[in-house]
Amino acid sequence: MVRIAGVNIPDEKKVNISLTYVYGIGRTRSDEILKKANITSEKRAKELTQDEMARLREIIERDYSVEGSLRREITLNVKRLKDVSSYRGSRHARSLPLRGQRTKTNSRTRRGNKRVTMGSGRKKLDKK
Repeated sequence: MVRIAGVNIPDEKKVNISLTYVYGIGRTRSDEILKKANITSEKRAKELTQDEMARLREIIERDYSVEGSLRREITLNVKRLKDVSSYRGSRHARSLPLRGQRTKTNSRTRRGNKRVTMGSGRKKLDKK
């Protein structure tokens, strides 16, 4: 079991795919890392030697911000936007879309699946 940046990487998958299990590393970035480390993307994670694993760890720690530090950085960026009371910060605070999307009919992911229809909050009438 290979462990990089505090994450266990799956053994059976190819290295370029298994690196994407680390938060902050996608397909493009994993290919860049493998190119810097001179490792072919066809190799499986279990086939890596100790030297190759050490090179991968060293490149990731030196050049990229991943896992906890990246999450912390993103949280601080959002907090800064809220503190300066920018438009984007206010949208973050209200859990609404930030980038100009319409909210009348869409944005169910951010707002939750509240279906508000006419008469949904009306009291029931007694039958006579």
